Amino acid sequence: MKEDRTSPFQIDFKLLFILFSIAAISYLAITSAQPSLPENLRSINFAAQQIKWYVIGFVGIAVIMIIDFDRYKNVIWYMYGVGLLLLLGLELNVPGALTIKGATAWYSIPGVGNFQPSELMKIFMIIILGTIISKHNETYSVRGKKEDIFLLFKIIGISLPPLLLIAKEPDLGNTMVMCAIIATMILVSGIRWRYILALVGLTVALGSFMVYLFLFHFEFFTAHVLQEYQLNRFYGWLAPYEYPTQGYQLTQALMAAGSGMLTGKGFHNGEAYFPEPHTDFIFTVICEQYGFIGASVVISFFFLLIYRMIHIALESNDKFGSYICAGVVGMFTFQIFQNIGMTIGLLPITGITLPFISYGGSSLATNLLAIGFILNVRSRTNKYMFN
Repeated sequence: MKEDRTSPFQIDFKLLFILFSIAAISYLAITSAQPSLPENLRSINFAAQQIKWYVIGFVGIAVIMIIDFDRYKNVIWYMYGVGLLLLLGLELNVPGALTIKGATAWYSIPGVGNFQPSELMKIFMIIILGTIISKHNETYSVRGKKEDIFLLFKIIGISLPPLLLIAKEPDLGNTMVMCAIIATMILVSGIRWRYILALVGLTVALGSFMVYLFLFHFEFFTAHVLQEYQLNRFYGWLAPYEYPTQGYQLTQALMAAGSGMLTGKGFHNGEAYFPEPHTDFIFTVICEQYGFIGASVVISFFFLLIYRMIHIALESNDKFGSYICAGVVGMFTFQIFQNIGMTIGLLPITGITLPFISYGGSSLATNLLAIGFILNVRSRTNKYMFN
């Protein structure tokens, strides 16, 4: 026997409750960061802007849930093509392309704001890789070495064009997120571990080669691998007190997180200064003003969010739905780990926002669209009384 769960209006209220709770934390954190903003930004109500983007994102969720997630297989190649054209437009610096802090990664849309195509491309990547893996596994129900290697080449071949274009912008943060998505999809694809380990070995070898270039061919490294501002982030991460200019944000973040202690300094009582604390460093605002308890609450909600999405992936009756969930889990897990890690000195500073909490229109809308696909998968999962 089975329950009728095929209606698109079968909503996962547990996931929505977690999401609304995180949204409330986001509003409170951005409001807390408002007095710490530079003078030229204090007149803007970023908390209200964040709510606006939440509303837009929830409308996007509703639109996504109208269509069965399985039907996205039919249009994903067009979506992928549009995403590539948008990224290529940035590379060619077409009219509307916007350069901020040396990175041409946005389009300026009158009346809307700045739009970052790489954010949307992350969703397209999850869906297209899920489509490729599910179709491959259906076609080759009995798989050998050739089929596994063929699938691996298909995944890499589809992933490289957008990955290289995003890296060329340059956008180190979203390049790393894309790599995390690709790695997650490879892990759940069913490819034999020997080939995955071989790929890991190649990655380690490439990393070692980069270290060699850095140590013995520094000029070539800075000209073709990492730009100077990206390299400064590593200097500021590894030795923030020896490089006070490059490590300024990290030393301020460590001071803010440590001074919050157990319960924090209280609402609007932050003292540490950041250029834009409402974006990448929102977690330090929470640590300083709400202490270890506030930070633990945030991390707990993220744990519940990831746990719930994994549960939905395991419950899904459709492999394609499970692959979509896995890709979204990989994306969020990496972003959360990287953002929190960089604010407490565990990882180098990148431009990765804290999902659902940091202010940012493109990133928030993309994250909510990803949740829309998770809810879509859940709403069309048939639950059987006897498994």
